[in-house]
Amino acid sequence: MATSRPHPRAHPFHTARAHSFNNAAAQYAANRPSYPPALFDTIEALSPHPLHGSRTVDVGAGTGISTTLLHSRGAHVLAVEPGAGMAAQFRRTHPHLPLVRGDGNALPIATASTDFLTYAQSWHWTDPSRSVPEALRVLRPGGVLALWWNTDAVDIPWIADATTRIHRFLGVDPDTPIEKSVSGAPAALADAAGHLDFTRRPIRWSRAVSLDTHLANIASHSAFLVLGEDATAEFFTEERAHLRRLFPTETIEETYDVDLLLAIRP
Repeated sequence: MATSRPHPRAHPFHTARAHSFNNAAAQYAANRPSYPPALFDTIEALSPHPLHGSRTVDVGAGTGISTTLLHSRGAHVLAVEPGAGMAAQFRRTHPHLPLVRGDGNALPIATASTDFLTYAQSWHWTDPSRSVPEALRVLRPGGVLALWWNTDAVDIPWIADATTRIHRFLGVDPDTPIEKSVSGAPAALADAAGHLDFTRRPIRWSRAVSLDTHLANIASHSAFLVLGEDATAEFFTEERAHLRRLFPTETIEETYDVDLLLAIRP
């Protein structure tokens, strides 16, 4: 008799990684990269209606990085966040924006009520056997599901080398971006096969940050958070020394390719 296997995203280690952000919410808010205006320009260019005036639900909103950008584009945006620590940080920083507790597997949103459903760096924390039907439920006909991730621009040599060092330390396949070691855009395409037809677009952008911010950004990823500061201290000491040799001014240009997936509900 065949037995069903739990979805890998139900694994306890995956759950621990998902919850790890709650104890590092302030670090996340202070150091994580934002998203470029070109991302939202691309979303609107691929969508049948604008963000301005839309009812938008931003799922896995975290500390509000994407929520605030959607709000600035004129969307009537509701944030949905499962984590207590992240939600508390969101409310401290953005008290004017509405937020409810919940996640993509069981959205606290009315059926056929939403124009845009967005997941910034968060779709891979869902169980698509539940989150895909939920997306189809809450979106209006013609509504848009938009998923995106900041990914490292590994065609740039120093970033490729740094990524290799990170993966070697974590014991991750060298071709897998840090947060994508959970899952990412390719998995999302497979998850929704037969339900949604995604268009995929890359958007390159960069930001100049201090060495401290760069390292704190890396440390805010779940793969490092679950290990704790003691277990990662030696790695970050060595990484700081290495990057100081490359960037003596201690200003680093981080370059990203936003991996955007967008589907329109029939």
